[in-house]
Amino acid sequence: MSDGALTRDGLSARGDGTVLVLACGALAREILALIRVNGWTHVDLHCLPAILHNHPQKIAGAVRDAIQARGVRYGKVFVAYADCGTGGDLARVCDEMGVEMIRGPHCYAFFDGVDAFVAREEVFSFFLTDFLTRQFDTLIWRGLKLDRHPELREMIFGHYQTLVYLAQTEDSDLTRQAQAAADKLGLSFERRFTGYGDLAGALEAAVAQA
Repeated sequence: MSDGALTRDGLSARGDGTVLVLACGALAREILALIRVNGWTHVDLHCLPAILHNHPQKIAGAVRDAIQARGVRYGKVFVAYADCGTGGDLARVCDEMGVEMIRGPHCYAFFDGVDAFVAREEVFSFFLTDFLTRQFDTLIWRGLKLDRHPELREMIFGHYQTLVYLAQTEDSDLTRQAQAAADKLGLSFERRFTGYGDLAGALEAAVAQA
């Protein structure tokens, strides 16, 4: 199993796998770490570009295309996405194609633990993960054109009160970056260490069933 390489089409880590994990690029580091730690030499990873999160209406179609293009070579395909703003479209694609996906509305939920996340009802919180903290300027600040149109900040983030950083790792530099992102958006800041949350269990179950 290689460590994979980022390309315009996402990330692929190819070996002699019998299980394909088809994932969001925002989860690449975490999934590769779980593959290494568990010694899953029979698991291959392909990630779609994380920028799809800015266009959630495209996710289900992109996942369908990837399953059709890559899944035929594998005994099992597991989709490492939650609903991610697709309004149920991704779940319908997975049902039609007979593949499993991660339970929950977003990656924030399964990192935090879906049941705990739902119970908190944090409708006034904006969430960052390790990946989104690293990519805040690219995907959020510039991706949403806040650098050129600062008036959009109030329109997009005006109803939020707190930026919650769901930390997968103990990294003081990432914590500082997340705090800076909160300051930039004019939000209060909370850090919550989650580790890999439900992601680890979902992958372990999918691999065990293969």
